[in-house]
Amino acid sequence: MTLPTTYLAALLLSIFTMLCWGSWANTQKLAGSKWRFELFYFDYSFGVVLCAVIACFTFGSWSNEEITFLDSFQGIALRKVAWAFAGGVIFNIANVLLVAAIAISGMSVAFPIAIGLALIIGVVWNYFLNPQGDPGMLFGGATLVGIAIVVDAIAYRAAHAAKRIENPNPASVVVNVPNDPTKNPRRSSKKKRKTAALSVATKGIIVSLISGVLMGAFYPFVQISMSDEGMALPAYTAGFFFSFGIFFSTLIVIPFFMNFPLQGQPVEFKAYFVGTKKQHLLGIVGGLIWFAGTMANLAASSAPKSANVGPAVSYALGQGATMISAFWGLFVWREFRDAPSQVKLLLYVMVALFLIGLGLISLAPLR
Repeated sequence: MTLPTTYLAALLLSIFTMLCWGSWANTQKLAGSKWRFELFYFDYSFGVVLCAVIACFTFGSWSNEEITFLDSFQGIALRKVAWAFAGGVIFNIANVLLVAAIAISGMSVAFPIAIGLALIIGVVWNYFLNPQGDPGMLFGGATLVGIAIVVDAIAYRAAHAAKRIENPNPASVVVNVPNDPTKNPRRSSKKKRKTAALSVATKGIIVSLISGVLMGAFYPFVQISMSDEGMALPAYTAGFFFSFGIFFSTLIVIPFFMNFPLQGQPVEFKAYFVGTKKQHLLGIVGGLIWFAGTMANLAASSAPKSANVGPAVSYALGQGATMISAFWGLFVWREFRDAPSQVKLLLYVMVALFLIGLGLISLAPLR
């Protein structure tokens, strides 16, 4: 199996992970808003498995000095397979809930809560499972990345609020008020609108919290499958079973959300066959991109000890993908092009905090 042999190579793989995890969602955006996420996700999960197979029979089989992918099946420990498979299931549920939370309350609420919570849980858990690197620099860098995520959320909310002030649309809220002469219709209407807004916000926060807990929990499952010498799964083998955990759980989780969506109307499975070739291809490419980053992450965290960045560092860098998503929105999709100057200043602060935090995390293993 091909693994990085220097710290720089392992670090570059971790940064590649961050780029992939922060970029795959562009394929969903390119597929169009009319192509439901539930339908997109079927192709996405197929792309994940396709990437795993390609990686295992290329990078996982090229090196003659290390055990190959097929060799790793000899005397394989089923409980280690179960850990990797379970990690895929947990991640998949978290990922679906994250997208549902975005649909309910928007990126400004879902991403900071879910990914921020996942970052804290994942870094702490992974560090105690395999403590590597200076804890002060590691947790300090993770804290700065977390603050950057919060600043990004504040900027997003401020830009959204400014846009609503410029383009108010009160007609978008329709409330049926009963004809009761003892009640003030305007007050009743305002109360119902406020209650509805609170219920939507609460739902979005709860779904984001659940997603964050699961997102922070999946990675240690994969790391456990790769621990214990002699019984551990090699990186590519662990990734292979992890991908099938994603694929098979998709066949259960997505039909559930198609029938009981957290946002929007139920969608029938036959709608999947109405999609264009471009929409299906974009879903597959999205899965390929995301899992390419995942395999790079697993390879980096299982490099030789002299070159190992450690699972806590590789996971923390991977969760920096939130900022990569923000960069795509800023410079490609130009979501903040009409934002006030105060919002743009917050975005500059966010970028600076992110880069400093990323630098501390990258240098932590060298101390």
